[in-house]
Formats: sequence, structure tokens, C-alpha cells
Amino acid sequence: MKTIFTRDSKSAKFLLAGASSFIALAIANPASAAEESADDWSLSASNQQTNDTSDSSQNDSALAKRNDSDDIVVVGIRGSLQRNLDAKRAAPGVVDVISSEDIGKFPDNNVAASLQRLPGISISRNGPRGEATGVTVRGFGGDFNTTLVDGRRLSTATGGRSIDFSTVGSDFLGSLTVLKTPDVMLTSSSIGATINIEYPKPFDRPGLQLAASASGSIQDKAGKVVPTGGLLFSNTFADDTFGILVDAIYTRRDTQTNNVFNHGFPGGRYAPCQLAGSTATSCNPVNPETNPDAADSDKQTVVGFFSQQYGAQQLYSRDERVDGRIALQWRPSDAVEITLDNNYSNQKIRGDSVGVGIWFNQGGLRNVVLDENGTTVDFTQSGSQTDFTAETTQSYQRTNMTGLNIKWDVSDNFKVEADGAYSQSWLNPDGRLSNIGADVGYGFAIGPALGVAINGDSSDAIPQLHDYGPNGNAADWANPDFIGSHVTVNQAQKNKDTVKQARLAATWEQEGLTLRFGGSYLEDHYKFQASNTFTNNFWQAYSGYGPASGTSGGVAIPADLFKGTISTDGFIPGFSGSLPPVLLDFTAQDYQAFLTALGNPQAQNIPGYGYGCCNGDFTGTFDVAIDPGSVRDIQEKTWALYMRANFETEIADMPFYFNAGLRQEVTHLSSTGIGRLPIGLTRSDTDPTLLTVAFSESQDVTTKSDYSYLLPSVDMKLLLSDSLHLRFDASRTLTRPGLDLLSPALNIGSGQRVGALTADGGNPNLKPYLADNFDFAVEWYYQPNSYASANVFIKNVSNFVVQGTQRQTINDVIDPSTGQPAQFTVSQRVNGPDATVKGIELAWQHVFGDSGFGFNANATFVETNKPYDPDDISQSGFAVTGLANSANFVGFFDKYGFQARVAVNWRDEYLSAFGQLQNTSAFGAEPTFVDANTQVDVTTSYQLTEGISVFADVQNVTNATQSTHGRYSNQLLDVYAYGRRYSAGVRARF
Repeated sequence: MKTIFTRDSKSAKFLLAGASSFIALAIANPASAAEESADDWSLSASNQQTNDTSDSSQNDSALAKRNDSDDIVVVGIRGSLQRNLDAKRAAPGVVDVISSEDIGKFPDNNVAASLQRLPGISISRNGPRGEATGVTVRGFGGDFNTTLVDGRRLSTATGGRSIDFSTVGSDFLGSLTVLKTPDVMLTSSSIGATINIEYPKPFDRPGLQLAASASGSIQDKAGKVVPTGGLLFSNTFADDTFGILVDAIYTRRDTQTNNVFNHGFPGGRYAPCQLAGSTATSCNPVNPETNPDAADSDKQTVVGFFSQQYGAQQLYSRDERVDGRIALQWRPSDAVEITLDNNYSNQKIRGDSVGVGIWFNQGGLRNVVLDENGTTVDFTQSGSQTDFTAETTQSYQRTNMTGLNIKWDVSDNFKVEADGAYSQSWLNPDGRLSNIGADVGYGFAIGPALGVAINGDSSDAIPQLHDYGPNGNAADWANPDFIGSHVTVNQAQKNKDTVKQARLAATWEQEGLTLRFGGSYLEDHYKFQASNTFTNNFWQAYSGYGPASGTSGGVAIPADLFKGTISTDGFIPGFSGSLPPVLLDFTAQDYQAFLTALGNPQAQNIPGYGYGCCNGDFTGTFDVAIDPGSVRDIQEKTWALYMRANFETEIADMPFYFNAGLRQEVTHLSSTGIGRLPIGLTRSDTDPTLLTVAFSESQDVTTKSDYSYLLPSVDMKLLLSDSLHLRFDASRTLTRPGLDLLSPALNIGSGQRVGALTADGGNPNLKPYLADNFDFAVEWYYQPNSYASANVFIKNVSNFVVQGTQRQTINDVIDPSTGQPAQFTVSQRVNGPDATVKGIELAWQHVFGDSGFGFNANATFVETNKPYDPDDISQSGFAVTGLANSANFVGFFDKYGFQARVAVNWRDEYLSAFGQLQNTSAFGAEPTFVDANTQVDVTTSYQLTEGISVFADVQNVTNATQSTHGRYSNQLLDVYAYGRRYSAGVRARF
């Protein structure tokens, strides 16, 4: 084990030397004491009190409320903005803050939605629900940002480093703080930013505090009003030496979403005989490397990208969350404060969907039309299968964190803080099925020679299906007389994440010098396993589409299984193009119950059952079996030592603040998985597009690794005047790869399709991303509650983790569809190239005197030296993901008890990730781009009395959609229409 520097580490060494020199200088020559050190800022703005003397109207909703300590606490929009500004101004580094306007009144009902109002921050949405679930900071997505709760890491059962912000209730938040430059006392494990979510505590507001909220919301497509409510109680006793705070929140969101998709736009090569206008009398596409003597018209030499699976679906989701918190505080003496708290979250999401999907194989396409980029914009495929689908998804995530904090002022100069926490998160702890699926349809003997035509861009046009219906008759598109059973997929995912953490910190202050030092320990233990009907091959039990399709596999579906149809007219607002007229409305549960009622095929002969599919194990129920390749047990332990020094001096009579820190982190990793190899592939007797994989015996695979990094940081602030500040910040930070990527075993799915064999491998030896960061900022605080700033940032990032994808054989198994060694598309993460990201953040906040009007606007412009090149079809293609220009504008009015706010958020097109849902491209992992998006939200409230207000919100006023595309802009991957959401309710505080 050794301390690691990358080969371009000169800047880091310079920073380290500079930091060390300044610390030594500070110790040797302490500056005169500052009246108010810029380093003594709080992560929470909720406890900062500001008396805005420029606005004293008694009718103003930004009322100045007096607490039991006779301190003035300004509430309302302007009070919140002033506290945010004060925290930003006093911070040693680059910091943005969002604080509650009052107890129980956070600016948005979603944490991520609030964060996107800040410069340099954009959000990502869950497509089916439309909820803001993650954030991107300066182009770096969720896993690059560390999210803390009261300064502690929160466990997450997803396996990544980021948290799902839809699991965090915002009703009783105190503040959100975004540290864009690191504080070595907290963490340096975030290249994007450190986000600290701080909850209120009883000593924040001594005395009795009661707050409650109740509201109803309706999403226009769902058409159902659902409730949300919360209650907070806080009080202090025994001369404010003991306090208790308890709150509970219930939140529900129902959403109906329409979705049109192409699940995968992989690249490959066509034979000339497949192209439109070919005069070849026969067409048998072959690989020219293995068939050099084939006719030129049959050799696959023409590059093209095609839709792997085309379809549409309607989804209805129900998201219920219960949040609870209890905090106890005790001050046995003026020098000691003890806080014990517990945070609990319980979220259940159920989604029900119906849709249609059609699978395509590149070798089976004919009459292919390519555009100038090689995108297939039209084709036909003979004998195509049409699948009507129904699915229920279920996610149950429970998180609980208990923490203990002790602060001891040993003397006037010396302070000690100890903090410990234990956090656990479970995904589906009750073992529920996470996916219950049904797939019915028709094909083969009555399969049409249908195709997909692309007539526009992914941001405004839907690809169109043509020549559809049994035997090409569109009138019979959804006729139950032709529909039979096909595959049945059930899945169960069960994860658990446990985080143990402790830190000890001390502070020494004397004659203007402040030294902070300490250490921490963090242990993250992640367990994952998935079960499904692929492992035991039960998914193929009744495949084949039944008698109407002319096969011996599958059974006819009775018409009464279908509850009706769903029209696709106006399915995606604002998009041209049309879909087949209807979707069939049925449930996966009814479909599986119908098949199970047919009986045990081992005890009786059931026509249509695939007797060669399941080794005699299927007895009528679609039970799941553990997938050995999914099992992961990963434990990561990180020890850290840190030291920070800061002081104030003057340069040419101008105050100068300096802060330098060092953090040494040592990480030990243990990773266990289950490995196995394919020993044979078998083609389905009832559906020639399906393959079954036979495996060797499974065995445990365990690896161990460790690494160490030294992470310095420097913050400098020069006050040219009281209102004009200059900042310079330099640091080295890291981001560890997601725990779910560290499995040591190759995972080969049991259920595969012809022409789309895939495997996925983890890599326990992945090293962290490493970044050298530089910030240069100027801030102008030109009047109360108003400021303007510009911040230039540069990030030199190495060790990028990339998804390497290649076609290769595995264990020399033969593909029965070709008679040749099977070619698997194998994806594996590796540490790859370096890249530089740079940009500028512009921000302007202004209040128009005593008028009540104001605005907050910002824009971010970013670029990189490693942009994506869509014309590069090498498998080693690389680009920085997440980078997009963005802009936000919030205009508000806050006076006479009335508040109104209009928020406009825009984000330009950006590369989201490498990899698509069907990732079988011959040219490596295909990209996923998110199209440019603008969303408008409106919130209003009216103060009936000092303690009671009513409010109303509208989210997504313009009914914006969310769409993604592949390598080129006309390769639509997904478009979601999730509609508007209306909310109204009441808040009370006593």
C-alpha cells in the first residue's frame, strides 16, 4: 500500500507544498485576532439570524419573529434568501445554501428540485414518475457528489454512491448546503460537491414549537387527489438544558405517464442485399471474416444503427413515503452539549404498466434505408412478433440512521467534538417480487413484414410503426382472437447496505490562529442478490404465442382476460407521428393466474407447455430462483486523518482570509461474488429467438485490495471592500466507484436472445476518480439581500471509470443459430483516460427595495477537452458525461402576506451515460443523451395569520416532456410525458 499520485500530479504537489508552508507560517506567525473569523460558519443557515432593517413593513410576509431568546428570526422568501447570502458570504470556500423560510416551509416539496435553483446544479428525473431523484453539479452526476445528513453518510441500498432524493422528505428540513470546494474536516470524497442536509434540533429554537402541514395533490393524467401531511413538535425544558424534537411526515404521489421507446439503438453491419433497392436474388448476411468466399452482396460491410426493440407503454405509479425523526439534546453544563437523533424513512413505490414491444434482429432486416449518419430510418422484418405487455414493479426501501454527537468546550481555546452514527438501508427487505411481468402476442405464421420509420428528431417526433397487425392487417392489431401466451418474467431484487462511521475532531484557537484536526472511520458493507425466472428458465414455460401463430408452444388467451383498450391518440403532447391505435389493458397477475390454473404440466399433458424448457422443475407456478451471477458481498473500510489551519491578516489594508487543509485517506476493500461459465446454448423449441444457457458449477470468488491518497486543499478570500470579495480555491478530491461495480465475477444472464448475447463483469480493482480542482470567484454584495457573482472553475480528472465493451467468445460455446462460436457482448468497467472540465457560473440575486419583488438568476457554461464524437465507432470511445449548459430564473413577490414565485429551469442537451437498455452494439457501449429541457413551476401562499398560511403549487406548468436519444439525435430511446401536478394545502405554526 502506498500513497498514490497520478502522472500529472505536479499541481497536487504544488498545492501540498503550498498548504504545508502556509500552515507552518501560520503556526510560527499567528495573525492578530479577527473579530469574526470567516471560518466559523455553520453548515446550516437555519440557525443564522438576520434583522433586515431595510424592510420593516408590518404587513410584510417576511415577518421578523421573536423567539424565546429575544433573537430576531426573519422568515419568508427574503428572510431565507438573506440567510443563504450571509452563509455564502462568510464561508471560506465556494458554498451555496438553501434554508427554510420558516419551520415546515421549505421552498420546494422535493430536495433535488430546490437544489436545481442553485448555480451549476441540474437535476435528473425518474422517467415513469417525473420526480427529481438526483442532481448533477458542474457536470458531475450523483455518484460524484457526497450527500450527508447532519454531516454523516447515509446508507443507500441501490449500490451507488448517490442517494435518491425522492426518499428525503423536505417538509421539516432546516437547510441544504452545497460545498463546491471541500472541507477536509467533513470529506474530500466528492469531485462534484458535498451536499449536507441539515434537520432542525430543539436547541435551534428554544421553547415550545408546533408546526403542521396538510395538502392534497393531483397529477392531471392520474386524475386522483392524494394526501400529504406532517406534524412537528419541539420543546425545551429545565432552563433550556434539555430538549426534544419529534416529527412525522406522510407523502403520497400518484403519477400516470405515457412512454414511447426504442430500447437500444445498437450499431452493427448490414450486408448490401439488406439495403433498399438491392437486386440480389437471395440474401444471407454473413461475417466476411469467417465467410470470405461468400457473395459480396451477403457480406456484412455496411455500418448501420437500428432499433433493437420498439414500443410504447402507459404507466401508473403510486409513491408513498413515511418519514420520522426524533432528536434529543442535553446541555449538562455550559461547556457540554449532547445530541442523540434517529432518522427513519420508509418508501414504497408500485408501478403498473401496459404496453407493446416489438423485437428486431439486424440480420433479419430488409429494405433498409440509412441516413447520412448510418441510422436506419426505415426497414421491414418478415415474420415479426408483436408483444403486448403488462408489468407490476414494486420497490420497498427502508432507511434508518441513529447518531450521537458530543461537543465539549474544554477551555476558551480548546474544543472537542465526537460523532458516531449507524445507518442501514434495505431494498425489498420483505422479499417481495420487484417485477411481475406478462408478455402475450402473435407472430411467426401470421407475423407481418412490419417496420419502423423515423421521420424526425427525438425531441419532437415519434418513430412510426408501419404494416402492423396479424398478416399485416391493421384492423386486427389488438384482436384477442390472434393472441397467445409468450414469456413470463418475474424478478426479485434484495439489497442491504450498512454504514458505520465515527469521527473525532478538536479545535484550538489562539491569537487569530485556528487549528482543527482529527480522524474518522467509515465502514460500508453492501449485500446484493437477485432472483428471477431466467435462472430456472420458467420464463419460457408457455412461450410461442399459441395456435393462432401456427406453433406448438403457447396457449390461446381468453378475451375476458383483457379489461379493454387504452387509446394512444395524443399519447405524447407536442410530438409529431402516430402510434398503433390502442394498447391492451390487462394485468400480469391475471395472466399468471390464468397460466397457473392450467395445472401442473408434470402431472398432466398440457398442450402448449414447453416440455423441453425447464428440466421438469416447473409445476405450474412462476417461482423465482437466485441468480448466482448477481450475488455480491462488498465491504469497504476507510480511515482518515485530517488537519486544517486558518487565519486572518491584511494585504494592503484589505482583510485576507486563508484556510489550508490536508486529509489522508486509506481504504481497504473486500469483494465477493459467485462465478460460473457457460457450457452450452440451447434454442427454444417454441420460439427460435430465445436461448437457454447451461452453466458450470458455481464457486465463490473473493478479492482484496487497498489504496491510499493524500488530499490537500487551500481556500483564500480577499476583501477588496466590504461588498467586493475575491476567492481562490485549490484542492484534490476523489470519487470512489459505485459499490455495485466492484464484483469480482463475470455475470452471464440465463435468459438470452438470438443475436443479442450479453455478459457483464465487475472489477474489484477499480481505483477512484481523482481530480485537481481550481476555483476563481468574484462576489459583489452591493445591497441587502442582493449580490452578483462569477466563478470560474477547472477540474483535471484522472482514472475515469469507463464501460469497456467488446465482442468475444466465452468458453467456446456454440451459438445454435449460427453454428459458430457464440459472440457475447461483454461489458466491464476499467479505469481509463484523463479529462479536463472547465466552466463559469454566473449568479445574480436582486430585491427591488421595499416593493416585495425580486429575482434570483444564474447560468452555468461548461466544456471539456474530451467531448463525445458520434462518428467514432471504435470500442475505446470516451467522453465526459453529464456536462450541459444550464440556466435558472426565479422571480418572486413577497409582501402583504402574499408570496408568489415562478421558477424556470433550463438544461441543454447532455451525454448522460454510456450504455443503453439493450447494449449489444458491435462498436462498444452506445451513448444515452438527454435532450434539452425547460420546466416551469409556480408556487403561491397567503398568510392568513402570523401562524397559519395557505398555499398552492403547479409543477411543470408548460407540460414539458423528457426525452433521450442515442448516438445521433434521431435515435430516440425514450420519451416520457408525465403531465402537470397541482397541490394545495395549509401550514400552521404555533
